[in-house]
Amino acid sequence: MTVHLEVAEGVGTLRLDRPPMNALDVATQDRLKELAEEAARREDVRAVVIYGGEKVFAAGADIKEMQTMDHAAMVLRGKALQDSFTAVARIPKPVVAAVTGYALGGGCELALCADYRIAGENAKLGQPEILLGLIPGAGGTQRLSRLIGPSRAKDLIFTGRQVRADEALALGLVDRVVPAGEVYAQAHAWAAKLAQGPAMALRAAKESVDTGLEADIDTGLAVERNWFAGLFATEDRERGMRSFVEDGPGKAKFL
Repeated sequence: MTVHLEVAEGVGTLRLDRPPMNALDVATQDRLKELAEEAARREDVRAVVIYGGEKVFAAGADIKEMQTMDHAAMVLRGKALQDSFTAVARIPKPVVAAVTGYALGGGCELALCADYRIAGENAKLGQPEILLGLIPGAGGTQRLSRLIGPSRAKDLIFTGRQVRADEALALGLVDRVVPAGEVYAQAHAWAAKLAQGPAMALRAAKESVDTGLEADIDTGLAVERNWFAGLFATEDRERGMRSFVEDGPGKAKFL
């Protein structure tokens, strides 16, 4: 299999495993969707890390495979491609991308599906599809512009240039830069900490932010309001408030 789901300490690691560059061929895309949906369902998975290994995150689509496709084939495949990435973006739990080495094209688009991105000092990110006479097709034109703003997104998409970790941090494309050998450990620690938190409230927070970004302010506020009220029916809310009153802030245990 080209993608694996490994679970430890409440954290599910979606690990790409298609050496040497983790090229995202059709089989890998389909497997990614399958395991993202499994991670979303499983109660023992409370947070997720996306990881490509110590040397490379994902260098993009499998160009040799894509070269054989004509317009009709891509009309049929295009939605499945986007759906595989959307399945990651819609995991209703905290998701962090642990980015080492290249995250280009589809690799960058996959990192964009995470809630948080930790990059190694050796990371290089970009959307080089324009150099093939194409545009990003797995969500890059939409998620990148929402993350870093339209002007910066257009610069990366129009030029196809790669950015190193320090520039990616300055652009807001990644959230933290660490030594390459520490990427996975820090990403896992980030996820493991949140895995100890109130699962339903984290789900509510993620859905409220994501839905609000795609809607007008009134719709976003309605989603927030409904989730806020609904959380008053949860055991975690009772536990959190009771702990605050009895022991002070920040000491509640949700597991």
